[in-house]
Amino acid sequence: MTPDPLALARDISDGFLFPGALEVDASDIVPVDRLDRLAAAGLYGLAAPADAGGLGLADVAIALEIIEILASGCLTTTFVWIQHHGAVRALVEAPPGLRETWLARLCSGAVRAGVAFSGLRRPGPPILTAAADGGGWRFNGFAPWVTGWSRIDVIRAAARREDGDIVWALLDATAGPTLNAERQRLAAVNASATVTLTFDDHVVLPDRVISIQPFDEWQAADWASLRLNGSLALGIARRCASMLGSERLETEVRECRRGLDEASPEAMPEQRARTSELALRAATTLVVTGGGRSIALDQHAQRLAREALFLLVFGQTPAIKAAQLHRLYDESHG
Repeated sequence: MTPDPLALARDISDGFLFPGALEVDASDIVPVDRLDRLAAAGLYGLAAPADAGGLGLADVAIALEIIEILASGCLTTTFVWIQHHGAVRALVEAPPGLRETWLARLCSGAVRAGVAFSGLRRPGPPILTAAADGGGWRFNGFAPWVTGWSRIDVIRAAARREDGDIVWALLDATAGPTLNAERQRLAAVNASATVTLTFDDHVVLPDRVISIQPFDEWQAADWASLRLNGSLALGIARRCASMLGSERLETEVRECRRGLDEASPEAMPEQRARTSELALRAATTLVVTGGGRSIALDQHAQRLAREALFLLVFGQTPAIKAAQLHRLYDESHG
């Protein structure tokens, strides 16, 4: 009998990730055994069909709740692991050579991936560009947020060519003369080993190009990834509600989940703002309830509060930021 994926996620989250979350939070880099456990459970194949070695989940809502459940156990571990699935989804539709070389190993977790595309959401000129070089490309510029350095093997990177279209490529996550990694020090999820990558005429061979995509097409579809990021904030709120034994917060988590699931592209920024505000409020409630001991480093409350702050800005777009500020302003001037 195939295991219930939600029950499997809960067992890993409650029995393994959550008990070790403070240890991870205090580490310089997420211990590899956390990621190995997710790989052993088949969860690196979450985004792939069964015939590619993935879990073959037909219901997207189940995959999203798995992310939420794991985030409630250890956000840092989940944050590193979640980056992997963009590469998996892309390789499902990649040219046959790339698909055959990489997809099965990505699904098993034998090869682990990160992403470098947050710059696509920045207004203004592209910060990572692609210039044609024979049949391949040369990447120049920087990617400000690349998570899991030293725990990932490849990076699904996005650079803009002169006409604005996006060159998606699968690059080796190895520093060298044309690729420099500078570690970011973060107030939360610091063990995610997030770096800024600088590209200096970095050569991308033709057999590493996943696709070339019109920027407008990517932009129109990006709202779906914004939904996925909301599952991380739901995970924080879910854990706080459980620790507090609060039925009211548990109800709000369900309402926010439904709001995210049903949101149109136009409504997604407001729903993301609502969800991140819930995570912050739930974590604040946990800190206040625990009193002075909540801010000791051996307490989950302070960790969850810092992580809720982090999720206010992770995956933020100008529209989400405006919705967040509107909500915060209304709250403070209500």
